[in-house]
Amino acid sequence: MKKIPIGIQSFKSLIEDNFVYLDKTDMIYNIANTKACYFLSRPRRFGKSLTLSTLKAYFNGEKKLFAGTKIESLEQKWDEYPVLYFDFNSENYKSVDNVISRITFTIARYEKTFGDSPAAKSISERFEALIHAIYEKTGKSVVILVDEYDKPLLQNILHPELQDQIRAELKAFYGVLKTCDEQIKMAFITGVTKFSKVSLFSDVNNLKDISNDLEYATLCGATEQEIHDYLDVFVQRMADFNQISKEDCYKELKSWYEGYHFCEDSVDIYNPFGLMKALDTKKFKDHWFESGTPTFLVELMRNYGMDLSELDNAECDGSDLAKIDNFEDSPIPLLYQSGYLTIKDYDQELDTYTLELPNKEVAKAFPKFLLNFNLPKTKQTPFKINNFIRDVRNGDCEGFMKRLSALLADSNYQIVGETELYFQNVFYLIFKLLGFYSEVERATSDGRMDAVVTTPQYIYIFEFKLDKSAQEALDQINSKDYALPYSVDGRKLFKIGVSFSSESRKVAEYLIA
Repeated sequence: MKKIPIGIQSFKSLIEDNFVYLDKTDMIYNIANTKACYFLSRPRRFGKSLTLSTLKAYFNGEKKLFAGTKIESLEQKWDEYPVLYFDFNSENYKSVDNVISRITFTIARYEKTFGDSPAAKSISERFEALIHAIYEKTGKSVVILVDEYDKPLLQNILHPELQDQIRAELKAFYGVLKTCDEQIKMAFITGVTKFSKVSLFSDVNNLKDISNDLEYATLCGATEQEIHDYLDVFVQRMADFNQISKEDCYKELKSWYEGYHFCEDSVDIYNPFGLMKALDTKKFKDHWFESGTPTFLVELMRNYGMDLSELDNAECDGSDLAKIDNFEDSPIPLLYQSGYLTIKDYDQELDTYTLELPNKEVAKAFPKFLLNFNLPKTKQTPFKINNFIRDVRNGDCEGFMKRLSALLADSNYQIVGETELYFQNVFYLIFKLLGFYSEVERATSDGRMDAVVTTPQYIYIFEFKLDKSAQEALDQINSKDYALPYSVDGRKLFKIGVSFSSESRKVAEYLIA
């Protein structure tokens, strides 16, 4: 029986060690036989490295590794080509010297085989000289593969001066792709996002960005059909372990790990890491999120002063979706590219995308991470949303508000940005994590409700005021008839007016009716 691959990035290891392989080699064949410089943006742990490793094995002519795959019937020649593989995954880029060192290390390995140029000093000169040396020595064009090209830039996204220094080095390095175009058979570069001013997206003549291309939408990740074709036995095993039917297991896997779309007409795509880890451990958990936390991204959101309710139906212009050079204007594109939002809808006339949280894993783990990032730093027991859930389920509105007041009572912390937005965001995240149907800033025919939470037995209507009384908040609920849509509902309804103090940065008072 084949094994489930978790974090396996080598195509050779995948095949030789009897791991399951979701066959993408028909797309690999099309890419490999087109002279172009390809760019693919995908979230971390989505299979970018495996894609490059598969291309490397193909260009190395390792025909036996592809036995039984789709490419076996497509390829007849199996010609070998020299491959230069640059991997930016393994370094921590705290300075521009780290970037230069990483590139130099890779170039030096290939120079031992093909020879170096004494006249070449900079990394761009050495890169260009190496390509020419390989071409002259082998008589064949060179294949260039670059994994996670943007990691040095993403790691320093909050350090603009250092990022500019790194951009300058990378611009010269990637400029060689244009200079040596005649000696390059093809290039394939992966990353999370598109940074300008690094030559890739401005100077390279034949760049083909397939990040939002329908033809290659499923190149990384897994589809429903692929799970049935390659992983059905593991789904059955997981179903048996959890004492559910296989059909229900498929439904659960879908709700937890599917939901990604990288173009407007794409089929649903599963997060491959979360899916494989779930099938291996037989547990429905936020496996992908646990494998790495987006601290820099949260810092970016907080510095921007983002209203987190935008996560439910974020909008982004088509021209901005694939790049983040304007991330100071909005963190939405980077949230999409990093895998925390995905395409929900597209307005062709306005060229505008509507985005949403992709699945249960992200919808559960991301708000929890954001909340922990925003809560006071205390020595108390770590915050547990389960206590709030019990209060809401049991109709214990008083308990809920006392718990919330206690949560925000520690003033030994600094709220970054606008105080009112901070409280709105904390409430939004708590409601999001309750696991019930909740709305924030819900529009009505006469005014706006701040939040509504509903359970099978109860309805909660909240109104928040900053530096005003809780009675004013409660009066607004009544004067605006916020409860009218639920007048014949039958469930018990609570009206909660909450007052926050910008001076103490606490819940000043609350009233329940």
